Amino acid sequence: MLMNASPTSENSAHNPGHHGPSSLFALTLGAIGVVYGDIGTSPLYAFREALAQTAQGGIDRGEILGVLALALWALIIVVTMKYVIFLSRMDNHGEGGVLSLMALARRATGGKWLIVLLLGATGAALFYGDAIITPALSVLSAIEGMKTVPGLETMSEPVILGLSLTILIGLFALQVRGTASVAGLFGPVCAFWFVAIGALGLWHIVEAPDVLSAFNPMWAVNFMLGHGVAGLFVLGAVFLTVTGAEALIADMGHFGRQPIQLGWLTFVWPALTLNYLGQGALALKALAQAQAHGQLLQNADWFFLMAPDSLRAPLVVLATMATIIASQAVITGAYSLTQQAIALGLMPRLVIRQTSAAQIGQIYMPGVNWMLLLGVICLVFAFRSSSAMAAAYGIAVTGTMVVTTCLAFIIAWKFWGWNPLGSALLIAPFLALDIFFFGANVLRVAEGGWVPLMVAGVIGLVIATWLRGRKMALQRASEQGVALDELVKALAARPPLVVEGTAVFLTQDASVAPSALLHNLKHNKALHRTNIMLTVETQTTPYVDPENRLCLERLDERFLRAKLRYGYMDKIDVPSDLAREPGLLAGTGGTSFFVGRSAIRFGSRPCMPRAMVLLYQFLHRNASDPTAFFAIPPNRVVELGTQIEL
Repeated sequence: MLMNASPTSENSAHNPGHHGPSSLFALTLGAIGVVYGDIGTSPLYAFREALAQTAQGGIDRGEILGVLALALWALIIVVTMKYVIFLSRMDNHGEGGVLSLMALARRATGGKWLIVLLLGATGAALFYGDAIITPALSVLSAIEGMKTVPGLETMSEPVILGLSLTILIGLFALQVRGTASVAGLFGPVCAFWFVAIGALGLWHIVEAPDVLSAFNPMWAVNFMLGHGVAGLFVLGAVFLTVTGAEALIADMGHFGRQPIQLGWLTFVWPALTLNYLGQGALALKALAQAQAHGQLLQNADWFFLMAPDSLRAPLVVLATMATIIASQAVITGAYSLTQQAIALGLMPRLVIRQTSAAQIGQIYMPGVNWMLLLGVICLVFAFRSSSAMAAAYGIAVTGTMVVTTCLAFIIAWKFWGWNPLGSALLIAPFLALDIFFFGANVLRVAEGGWVPLMVAGVIGLVIATWLRGRKMALQRASEQGVALDELVKALAARPPLVVEGTAVFLTQDASVAPSALLHNLKHNKALHRTNIMLTVETQTTPYVDPENRLCLERLDERFLRAKLRYGYMDKIDVPSDLAREPGLLAGTGGTSFFVGRSAIRFGSRPCMPRAMVLLYQFLHRNASDPTAFFAIPPNRVVELGTQIEL
């Protein structure tokens, strides 16, 4: 196997690359606050929920150490070996995440492999299920910790639900203001969180050092062999310990590989390991006490019980702050993923607002925000407890991990140039483990796993309809249109009235005369002195250098064919990028941008099922204004309508 270093993005201007000590510390602290928020709050419920699957008839020592061993080795294999050491090297010019991997794989395969598009769309669809469940589950589990505070043991369910919903609604309502003003607190708060949970764990490990035997993987093997189908349910719950691992590669563009690896290996991983061991130690001590009194050990909220009574309330407050930060990271991730999906043509345009003048990644998408909040509220009322909701969590994350691993194989083989057999041998253990975890979570579909599957199904239908509808609409427009080269020749032979100025016609197919141009000639009987047929394309790289974006081809003295190329993370600004070309928009008469507004109608020869046409009509009609998306001033836009039959 050729073990080439990944030829990706160390030289990219957008990639943080190598850092000085102070810069590295600042980026690592920032990564701790953003990247690890989700996985960092898993101790609130992961060990408790995994142990709950074996709690019928009491819990014994082998079950405590077996569940603990499964959790520890999941962190080692899935997070440390797969994500931190291996997948973090698969960056697309500094950017990570499932859609960045899809874009990298599409570039490596020349865009000819349909499986790459299907994998990317599936991973994106599954992410939205995760984005709805994470805020609901994490905040609810933190608020439920108040029942462990002395004097609050009888707190009612309506009060817990009310407090959780108040926090969640407030969090989503604040998104419109952006996160720049509070992001500086994320790192220090999360750093204190990891120190606190690590210290709590160490305290209990000292009191029950025999818990360290859980590092022996035979405890996990014997547990799985001895528990049959119940062991698979436990494995599905154990997977809660690694939820949030996808953020390690998804946020590489913000922090760089080195700070993320350093933060995990030197700080976050040790803190999580200590905390899980501490919960196991507390369970072993409780088991000894129960056996001394001739009783069976029942499951409990081990995380909050680790703290002494006097510190229980402050721990609940700290946990709530940590879950808010974890929720914020997932919400921001949903914005970024949607922005990438729109740029890559997987979804219709949505309103995107910049919330920071300094950080291009600080965006707010009102449509995504309120849909997520609606989903979160529905989940809280439907499940009413974190334990009931936990069953719905793992299946979306495990599904995304399977997709990520499959894309990693394609990248290692086709992009890095590794031997396909060697690549398969390296990827196979990771894929087998992902599929095993996915299968274990599938068993919990009836308990709540159907929720992320339903969300993913809806998003998948939207993506499939949008891709199919756009392809068919473009095909029908080409069939009904006029070849641009022929039109240019005809207008040169019999020129119409020429008026001063430059006309920019936005089109998806530069070989066909835009409908807006034909309508302008038909109704206004005039042609501008300079006419630019402009297509805007999104590349499979996250960024395109501004100096290399514009490509021009002159057809004759009046017509030019232009192409603007953007990366899927670039901010689109068509007027500014056209103006970079000297003399292109100069001259008298000013510049007008012509945009064709197409209305979708049912055709006599349907090319799509009626239901898909109806959905595509809805998506097309409700897509955001293209002039705003392309940053074109409204007072310079001329819109001309046309009809397309599908």
